[in-house]
Amino acid sequence: MKSRASALVNLLSGSKSFFIAWSMIAAFGAYFCMYAFRKPFTAGTYSGYHFLEMDYKAVLIVAQALGYMSSKFIGIKIISELKPQSRQRLIIGLILFAEVSLLFFGLLSPPYNFIFLFFNGLPLGMVWGIVFSYLEGRRFTEVLGMGLSISLIVSSGILKTVYFTTHGWFPAISEAWLPFCIGLFFLPLFLFFSWMLSVIPAPTETDKLLRTERVPMTGEDKRNVLKEVGGGVVCFVLMYIFLATMRDFRDNFSVEIWNEIQPSWDKTVFSKTEMISGLVVLISVGCLSLVRNNIKGFWATQWLIAFGVLLCGGSTLLFQLHQLAPFWWMLFTGMGLFLAYIPIQVAVFERMIALFKLKANAGFFIYICDSLGYLGSVALLLYKEFFMKEMSWSKVLMDFSYLLTLTCIMLLLFAALFFNRKPGVKSKIVKSLQQLQTLN
Repeated sequence: MKSRASALVNLLSGSKSFFIAWSMIAAFGAYFCMYAFRKPFTAGTYSGYHFLEMDYKAVLIVAQALGYMSSKFIGIKIISELKPQSRQRLIIGLILFAEVSLLFFGLLSPPYNFIFLFFNGLPLGMVWGIVFSYLEGRRFTEVLGMGLSISLIVSSGILKTVYFTTHGWFPAISEAWLPFCIGLFFLPLFLFFSWMLSVIPAPTETDKLLRTERVPMTGEDKRNVLKEVGGGVVCFVLMYIFLATMRDFRDNFSVEIWNEIQPSWDKTVFSKTEMISGLVVLISVGCLSLVRNNIKGFWATQWLIAFGVLLCGGSTLLFQLHQLAPFWWMLFTGMGLFLAYIPIQVAVFERMIALFKLKANAGFFIYICDSLGYLGSVALLLYKEFFMKEMSWSKVLMDFSYLLTLTCIMLLLFAALFFNRKPGVKSKIVKSLQQLQTLN
């Protein structure tokens, strides 16, 4: 058994193609399975229930989002300081905690079972950071991160289809019990993919020179990093808040939005739109890894974000002018949204750390973004429930897409002005790379 494990590690270390394929599959599978514990409940309608004059489904989404948001705030410390030897034990424990919470969600009668969706979301927010910690700081991080990103894009739509299919096969299972049953089915798959992650070799010396070594951060490290690049980070965090808020809103209420814009919609539409979006984003963001120069890669990432937000706002305008059919509007808004959202997750901070040789890891920045992003998501949902009750879900999505486009373009300009004044790559790194040419 040990010889087989050793042979696998040697193969991962010796073959770039096998290493990339293995890492992408492991990241995709682990994060896809995480969504099986988080998202299937959003496919239900939960009609007939209310809590404190709020729609019951909105209560469930807010409860889980509050737990998920809390997890992101906790993750700012835990993920940024996480040691490699603790990763697998932590990620498995988090998933088991989430599944037990779904068990109690099924056991307790609605509407009071919403509290267990808070506990379901509480551990799941840290899964992304653990998975990405296996991938960051490498020559091919943008490509490796695509496994995570595509999982994020396609999983919700596919799992909604899984929800409807399971409900069709087993109509006796109630909406409260379906999330637990689906999670139970995906648990063995998650354990397999977490094992795949655990055998990924550590970054090589060449990786460390090209992308800077990633280390657990101390409190002093965090203060120093924010002092050096805090102005630019604030711009990306604010952009991410808008993008995460719209992504979450569009995803959580996609059933309601489709009911409004095209009542005769096909239940496979979720998989179709997200699979197409996933393929486009995979190619677009994956191409960033072809840019070896960190300065050019950093700016190319920001141009891709700008294109994404313009596609989001432009497609909404065309839909309102009756120039786009509902399918194409939902496709292009999702595609534009993810073309802006994913690069911030897997590329912007990765390139920033490498370019300015920061003593940091991407998890620290992403968890600042995510914690505030989910705060924005909850705020929009509550605002809709209390102040825009008469406004349709699709109208909220349209109005927010315009606000997102204008705000993100302005923030990109501010970020460009901030980083344009920073010094470039230090010459000693270039000399070190020349000495290790044979390793490249």
